[in-house]
Formats: sequence, structure tokens, C-alpha cells
Amino acid sequence: MSRKLHRTEVCADCSAPDPGWASINRGVLICDECCSVHRSLGRHISIVKHLRHSGWPPTLLQMVQTLASNGANSIWEHSLLDPAQVQSGRRKPNPQDKVHTTKSEFIRAKYQMLAFVHKLPCRDDDGVTTKDLSKQLHSSVRTGSLETCLRLLSLGAQANFFHPEKGTTPLHVAAKAGQILQAELLVVYGADPGAPDINRRTPMDYARQAGHVELAERLVECQYELTDRLAFYLCGRRPDHKNGHYIIPQMADRARPKCPTQSLDLSELAKAAKKKLQALNNRLFEELAMDVYDEVDRRENDAVWLTTQNHSTLVTERSAVPFLPVNPEYSATRNQGRQKLARFNAREFATLIIDILSDAKRRQQGKGLSSPTDPLDLGIDDDEHDYDNVASDEDTDSELTAQNNNNTQRSNRAKSMDSSDLSDGPITLQEYLEVKKALASSEAKVQQLMKVNNNLSEEVRRLQKEVRKGGISGPAPYGVQHVSGSTEMGRYMVSKPEKHGSGTDSDYDNTHDHLQSIGRSSEEEGRGDSEEGGGGEAGEPDPALPCTEDVILKTEQVTKNIQELLRAAQEFKHESFVPCSEKIHSAVTEMASLFPKRPALDAVHCSLRLLASSASRLQVECRKAAPSEPGAPAVDYQLLTQQVIQCAYDIAKAAKQLVTITTREKKQ
Repeated sequence: MSRKLHRTEVCADCSAPDPGWASINRGVLICDECCSVHRSLGRHISIVKHLRHSGWPPTLLQMVQTLASNGANSIWEHSLLDPAQVQSGRRKPNPQDKVHTTKSEFIRAKYQMLAFVHKLPCRDDDGVTTKDLSKQLHSSVRTGSLETCLRLLSLGAQANFFHPEKGTTPLHVAAKAGQILQAELLVVYGADPGAPDINRRTPMDYARQAGHVELAERLVECQYELTDRLAFYLCGRRPDHKNGHYIIPQMADRARPKCPTQSLDLSELAKAAKKKLQALNNRLFEELAMDVYDEVDRRENDAVWLTTQNHSTLVTERSAVPFLPVNPEYSATRNQGRQKLARFNAREFATLIIDILSDAKRRQQGKGLSSPTDPLDLGIDDDEHDYDNVASDEDTDSELTAQNNNNTQRSNRAKSMDSSDLSDGPITLQEYLEVKKALASSEAKVQQLMKVNNNLSEEVRRLQKEVRKGGISGPAPYGVQHVSGSTEMGRYMVSKPEKHGSGTDSDYDNTHDHLQSIGRSSEEEGRGDSEEGGGGEAGEPDPALPCTEDVILKTEQVTKNIQELLRAAQEFKHESFVPCSEKIHSAVTEMASLFPKRPALDAVHCSLRLLASSASRLQVECRKAAPSEPGAPAVDYQLLTQQVIQCAYDIAKAAKQLVTITTREKKQ
């Protein structure tokens, strides 16, 4: 794509005139020599494109131009603008300086080490700092100030941050406001165009509802960027995303001059490697696809590099990148596999890309094995085909086989993600989005419930210590914390600060009203409906309430059993649902027996009713996971898991309320 450069534009790293390249995620323009250093750092540090010879989506180029013209480089060189730094001898390189080591050391310090970025004041809780920055980003993307958002991202703000109060991500806000350049910046920093808000609406839905048609279409393109670019690399075409989201290049496509190969690799080794690719679980398949995407980017930039260099004066300092640079966040095995991709000739690489495109389409459309019982022959030496090693960091062949066999027992949509059929069945974008939203909602509830249990366990331990000391203090509010092990940077948050006397304390408060609609027939253990009794006066200890330490001990047992059920749900061990639900019901019964059958406090009555009804409903749902009789309709395990998680969450919430009420009343 052509681009007119202003005479005043210079390289952001050495001030050389007429820069020909851009670093997209840094928002700066760079010269050929500095670009060679950027490329050697890897895409995880700097994503580069040529301003005139690379393909650019118009709004992405506009985003980079806007950042460069508005001084984005000052973000990465903040401390160099301080006169004291000049006196200390720290300075930017000149165009005449050597690439190695003067320019390369400066560029590494600037972008890899972030040595010159403005540092925030030191704080004890880094998580709170990141959360504050992310909230600022959430508010700032509604404006057109790109440099402000880039500064926040450089300081650690998370592009996928899920605002716990507003229930949206920054991309939802930018889409609603029609800020297409902000959306481009967020996507570059990893924002998910398909991420659902608290009501399961995506940023694309927000853009369409607000009438921003161009932005909605661009977000769809961003969602399919990986497969679009792989297809374009082979056949020079992209899908229009109105009549379909995938182009699987055929023989005629690869006969184009752009493509250096005329036929696929149909050897037995290639066919066996394709079977192994189809057997990969989704995480490993996604990693392989991303690695191939990076290799396509490297090869395309190499081609541009070779056509733009003056070969009569070419020196070793301006060299092409022979293979993908090491990414320290990846394992050594994956980095080795990524570098082996450079050894593929054009024919082998085209075959690999088409296999990935076909399997990505099959997984997204929910296609299963034509004969699920047919075993896949995975007994292949990893050395037989280079790309087998790329996605085999942790799973052995036997583990992959077990993963594939387990997945065939799930519902039709879920099981298809790890099985194989390359037929092209029709599916609409709306159907795909509905499935993705449902999966995201289920994952949100899993993470929500795990966090509630963790908070409850911490509260139990704290109260136990205070009981042993002989004094009980009021319960501390649950702070908003990041979910342990989450890769989405705090997206699912839980537990608003408690309000005195409030019966709910979760971001999912609507579940309480929903459960109240359940018939009272589910209340068991002989407690029945409680009437308002004449308890003690407000503010005085109620002698009918059990000992706080006893309530804590029973709650701890309930929590342990719920955690066991959660692990079973995450590992798809549906056969463990029934025994886990029995343990939870038994623990709930023991806990409820501590309280009077007709408690005086309405809050206790409501919590006990929620506790009992949720435990009973959990048993009913878990029994659905038991092996069904021949001919019985198949169980929708995805829906069943959501119901089980919801019941377990309500049990945990009710137990926590009882601990809070008992502690408060005993203190008074």
C-alpha cells in the first residue's frame, strides 16, 4: 500500500531520514538498519511492516501514522528527554553509528528492557497497579487519544481487562464509541474481538448496534486474521466474511505466480503428519497455528527486505532473519520447533498451511470424525516431519490419543474440537458466536466459583485464628483479585465488598432471585418453611445461633467438596459428578443441622433455604451425568456442566453468608 511520507519524518531510533518501515505495536517509524534489529528481536517485541511494499488494512496504517505523528516515540524514550540524562552520557544513536553494537544495544534497551519508559512509583501490590491502569484504559478508549492509551499499555494495562463493575472490556467501549483506531491498537495488544460482555454481547455486537458498520466489519476481519493471512499467503485472496470465513486454497489457486509451488506434498509422511495434527488438542493446535502465522510474517518480510535493499552496497549488518527469533515466554521445545519451520521448502510449507486451514475450519464448524471409533495411528517418530515437534511440548502421543477419545464423549459441538472431518458443512456467524459466548460464560462461572471458594477458605482460616485467640472481629470485605492461573489478566472478578446485612455479595446477584423461583418442595431435612420467630433484640447475641467455630469447620468441609467437584468439571470427569454431589449434600446437611429449624433471623432463614435447595438441585443435575440406557437421548454435557457449576456456586454463596451472619451476631 502506498504511503506519502512527510519530509520531517525520521527514524525513531537513530533519526535517519525517510524511514521505510513501521513498528506497529510501538507506533513508530524506523529505517532499514534499525528494522534489521527490530526483526531480530521477534514479533513479541516489535511487529514490523514496510510502509510501501507490505499489505496494510487502511485503519491499521492510519493508527500507526497517528501514533507516530503525535509523539508516541516519547513514550519509549521518556527518560532520555530529561537533560540530566544527556549530561550522564546517555544518548540516542546517530544515523552514522554502527548497527552493531551501538544501534542494536540502544534498541534492545529501549524496547526489550523498556529502560527509558516512565516508571510508576513503587507500590507493594502490583496487581492493584495493573488493575488501576486497566481501568484507566477502559475509560480512555472512548476518546480519540491514541497516545494516552499506548502509554497505559506500555505501563502494564491489560487490553483484555474485564471491568468487574461495568461488565465490559476496553474493546467493547471503543466499539460502542466508534473509535476504530483505538480498536486497532487494542487488537494489536491482544484484545479479543469475540470476547463477550456480562450479557454475552461481543464488541462486534456493540459496533453494529451503534451503527458503526465499518468498525463491525473490521472487527470480524481481526477475529479471522490468522486464517485470512495464511490463505492470502498461498493464493492472494481473503474471504469477504459475508459468504464464509475460510478459503482453502486448491490446486488452481497455487498455480498463481505469487505461489512458488504447484502441488501439495502427498507423501505418506505428510499424510501421517496430518493425522497427528488433527489429533492435537485445541491449545496445541492454536500454538502451532500461531507459530506458522509468525513464520509467514517472517517469510513475507524477508521477501520485501530483499526487494528493497541496494544489493550493490549490501553489508552483513543489514541481514535477513534466517529463522524465527527465540521467544523466552515459550518452552525450549516450542522455540526449536518454530525455528525448524524455516527448513520447510515452499511445497512442504504450503501443505502445512492448507492442513491448518482445513482443520481450523473443521474445528470451528463443529465437524467430528466420520468414524469416531477408528483409532488414529500416532506411532510416528517425531523426526519424520519437522512440524510434528512444534506442538509437542508437553503431550505425548498416548496423551493426545486419550484426549481425542475423551472428547468424542462430549456434546456434538464440544467434541468436534479435537476430532477430524474436512467436509464443508454450513454454519452461520451467529451460530458460531452463540457457541463461543456459551463457552466463555461457562468458563467465567468456573473461575467465579473457584475464586469464591478460595476467598471462603481464606475467610475460614482467618476466623479460626480469631476464634482460637478468643475474640472475633467483623469479617473483612473480599477484595477483587486476579483469578489464579488465568491467562486473561483478571477478566473474571468476584465478590464486591460486603455490605452490612446484605444477602448477596457477588457480581452474579441475579442468581439469588432465580433460585427463589424454585419451589419450596426442594427444601429437605425436615426444616420446611420457617416462620418469623421472636428472637432476641437487635444487637444482642442470639442464643439460638450455633458456635462460630462449628459453622466455620462445616463450611470448610463444604468448600473442599465443592473444589473436588470443580476439578472434575474442568477435567470432564462426568462420572465423578454423582459421588461429589453426595459428599456436598452430606456436608450441607451437617452444616444446616447446626442451626435451629425455625431461625429468628430472616437472613439465616433465606441462606439456609438457598443452601438446601441448591444442594438438592445439584444432586438432581449430577445424576443426569450417570451412564444412560441404550437408546436414551444424548446428554448435553456442556449445558449440564453449566448447571452443576451454578448450583455449586449458590451453595458456596449461601455457606459464606451463614459464616458472615454468625460471626456478626456473635460479635454483637
